Amino acid sequence: MKTFEERLEQAKAAIEHADCVLLGAGAGLSDAAGLTYSGKRFEDNFADFIKRYGMTDMYSSAFYPFQTEEERWAYWARHIAVNRYNTPAAALYKELLRLLADKDYFVITTNVEHQFYKAGFSADKVFAVQGDYGYLQCAKACHGTLYDNEALVRELLASTHGCRIQTALIPKCPVCGGRMEVNLRKDNHFVEDENWRLALERCSDFVKEHSGKRIVFLELGVGYNTPGIIRFPFEQMTYANPSATLIRINRDYPHGAKENAKRTVSFDENMAEVIQAL
Repeated sequence: MKTFEERLEQAKAAIEHADCVLLGAGAGLSDAAGLTYSGKRFEDNFADFIKRYGMTDMYSSAFYPFQTEEERWAYWARHIAVNRYNTPAAALYKELLRLLADKDYFVITTNVEHQFYKAGFSADKVFAVQGDYGYLQCAKACHGTLYDNEALVRELLASTHGCRIQTALIPKCPVCGGRMEVNLRKDNHFVEDENWRLALERCSDFVKEHSGKRIVFLELGVGYNTPGIIRFPFEQMTYANPSATLIRINRDYPHGAKENAKRTVSFDENMAEVIQAL
């Protein structure tokens, strides 16, 4: 494996001479940015839920089988507030914007904390595939409208006592009267609204427009939870385009397809330090 300095220079040169950059971001990016879902950040914000339910982290807690809607929404209001509304743009996301400021770029991300938008990335250059903590939808997707949830979340937080909200505040679908859910892709009822479809179209157009050109696929913190969204397509597109370079920054899974070895620059070092160096 090349030294860090050699890989850094190779990555710098690829970005400098690229016609465009397609940035793919996974959970590892937010983790590197300090938006950790376990440890002190989780313990400081969810001490009461940890004591009552034995929760260990925010990721697994999202699947906790709450017995009542009052408990479920008390948890989710806290989860959304901590990760979406009470967290400003992370420095690492701002550094990424600086890195790409003079490039033709597009972002595809499985992260749902709205960080790219907060950091100043153009909204029409971001495709948040898996949804956004800031919206609610009908749990059964009886209709395709999403609802901004900030005011509701603030109200739920204020009414939370003993890990429960007031029954009268449980959100209900305004169309069918059924349960509401956060707009996250977790089942086949995920709502892909008009904005989602437009973002998909813009992403597809970007890829088609730059097919065969000098493109850098900058992949950050994408593991094997949903590799079919970013990781595998990036490898496939790199393989198909002799002018492409794949830059992968991943602490646990830095290496990829051996067929792309000569056009892949891998880093398992600290992501924030690598981006800063770039």
